[in-house]
Amino acid sequence: MSRMLIMLLPVIAAQAALAGVEKGALRSGTVEVPYEVARPQGKGPFPPVLYIHAKRGYDEIDRAHIGRLAEQGFLVLAPDWQSGHFIERWPDRHYPETEADVEAALDALRQRPDACRMPAGVVGVSRGGYYALRLAAKRPEAVAAIATYYGHFQDPNAPEPQQLFGVAPEVKELKAPLLQIIGDADFELRRINNGRAFYSLVERGATVEVQMYPMARRAFDFRNDATPEEKIASRHARERVRAWLMRYMKLGADGRCS
Repeated sequence: MSRMLIMLLPVIAAQAALAGVEKGALRSGTVEVPYEVARPQGKGPFPPVLYIHAKRGYDEIDRAHIGRLAEQGFLVLAPDWQSGHFIERWPDRHYPETEADVEAALDALRQRPDACRMPAGVVGVSRGGYYALRLAAKRPEAVAAIATYYGHFQDPNAPEPQQLFGVAPEVKELKAPLLQIIGDADFELRRINNGRAFYSLVERGATVEVQMYPMARRAFDFRNDATPEEKIASRHARERVRAWLMRYMKLGADGRCS
């Protein structure tokens, strides 16, 4: 069912605790891709979630985010899709070759012995949303649900008219239920891009919802100058994503694999 949500929902308490963060590297062709895994405490298996960071690079903000997801009961693997290719923070374009690294990370996550044998959830932040879109269109059998924070829904390398008036062709192929999280004070082009993707998915009957946060700017969930309203939105967004993943990964009431 497709609908746009702007209301705040009750916050649900997390059910697990974080066991710690594991660091490693995986092979993607000739490239070694660094990754981190956040794992809940206790005995697995746990529902798998792939976390895809933004173009600002993987850092402590992302580490805190995957830690929160693990506290909520998810086994989270976060590849650093920039470091393996020596891409500096804030690149001025999209590097298609890095998409294979993200796909390799999805496979590595699903093959872990402490991961449930099921399609994974995907959380994409900003540019990470475009990776999530591309990955889900290519590997629909491996992706159960997607949640994006102010995500890209157009090829970042596309010409300006396409950025303004179109969406990526993968939007028309997307099968995984999509939750779009964005603030109503985000940059206008990003809001337009998210809106066009939403209506494109609604038009073909896909499962999509927008969680629009009033008075919230870009990166509202980790800004140093966050307003009281943005701090509430941040807490609510984390729980909103948890509920979305639980629902469409078909987890039990305890957040575990059925």
